Amino acid sequence: MSGQRTTTTQRTVTAFDTGVGPVAAAKDDSWVTTGRAARELGLRRTEFDLAVRLGRVRTDPGRVPGERRVARAEIERLRAGPDFPEALRRSVHAVGTAEGAGLLGVAKSRFTRLARLGLLVPVAFHLNRYRAVVWLYLADELRLFGDDGKHAALLTGRTPEGLRGLLDSGIDLRPRNWRGRHLGFLLREAEDPWGRAGAVASFLDPLHVAQVVRDPYDRSHLSTFRRRPPGGANPDSPGARIAAYLTTARDDDEIAWLRADLARLVDEARAHRPAPRPSASCRATSASEPLASRRPVLAPPPARPAASARPDTPAAADRARRRGLLARWRHRTARTATRP
Repeated sequence: MSGQRTTTTQRTVTAFDTGVGPVAAAKDDSWVTTGRAARELGLRRTEFDLAVRLGRVRTDPGRVPGERRVARAEIERLRAGPDFPEALRRSVHAVGTAEGAGLLGVAKSRFTRLARLGLLVPVAFHLNRYRAVVWLYLADELRLFGDDGKHAALLTGRTPEGLRGLLDSGIDLRPRNWRGRHLGFLLREAEDPWGRAGAVASFLDPLHVAQVVRDPYDRSHLSTFRRRPPGGANPDSPGARIAAYLTTARDDDEIAWLRADLARLVDEARAHRPAPRPSASCRATSASEPLASRRPVLAPPPARPAASARPDTPAAADRARRRGLLARWRHRTARTATRP
C-alpha cells in the first residue's frame, strides 16, 4: 500500500458532457419546408405551388394539420433530372391570354373564344388591380395544342357554325374546367376519405351540402375538411368573394355530379371513421332534462319603489307646511265669525 501511488485526475463536467459521447442532434434533415424547397429548386413561390398541384413536386403532410413538407430525397431526385432547373421551370411556366395567343399565332380574341369553348383549359387564375379575372394556361399545353394538326382549322379561318352558336349563347367553360382541374389536385392531396369528401364539398354551395349530408354531426365534421378558395385573401374582401364565386359549381349537371360524388365519399368516410358525436351519457342527460329547465331563466324586472307616505323631500315638506298654516288660518277665521 505504501509503495503504490494514487493519481487523481480532475474532469470538468458541463451541461453538454454526459460521459457517453456526443449528444445526437434533434433536427431532422430528411425533410424541408415548402419555402426552402422552392429556393433549392430555383422556383418562385407561385411556380412551386403550381408544380405541387401538377404533381411535378411531391409533398407530404407536415407535423401540424394543414402543413406540407418536402422530402430531401424528392429534392435530390428533381435536381438529378436532365436540364435542371430549366426543364422544371419550363414545365410549370404559365402564361396569360396575350402570351398564349402569341404561342398559338392567333389573335387574343380567337384565343379567348377557344378558351371559352373549353378547348384550352386554364391551370390557375388571379385578379389584377381592377379585380378582373386573369386566367393562366400552361405554355407546354398550348404548344401541344398548336402542334396538333387536328386543331389547324380552329386556329385559322372562320369558327365552325356549331361553335359560333355556343359562343353566341354566352358559354364560358373556363371556370368549370379550372374547377375540375383543381378538384383533381385536392383529391390527390387528401389523406383519408373525409379529406376527399371535404375536397368535393369545397365546390358546392353550403345549401347543397346540407341537402346531401343530413346528419348535423357529419356535416360539422365535414366542414373542417373543406378547402378555402385559392388566393389566401381576407374571406370578406371583394377578391375573396370573386374567388369563392369561381370555385362554386354553377351548372346543373356539374352540381348533380358533385352531389352524387359527395354522397358516395361521405358513406366511405363514415365506414372509415365515424364523425365525432357527444357521449351517450351527455345525450341521455340532455334528453331527460325538462324543456322548461333548459330555457334561460330571466330575472324579473326591478320593481318601482313605492311612493313614500311621508314627505321626505324639501319641496314636499314646504308644501305640507303651507297646507298646515292655511288650515289653521281658516279655523281661526271661522271662530271669529261665530262670536256674538
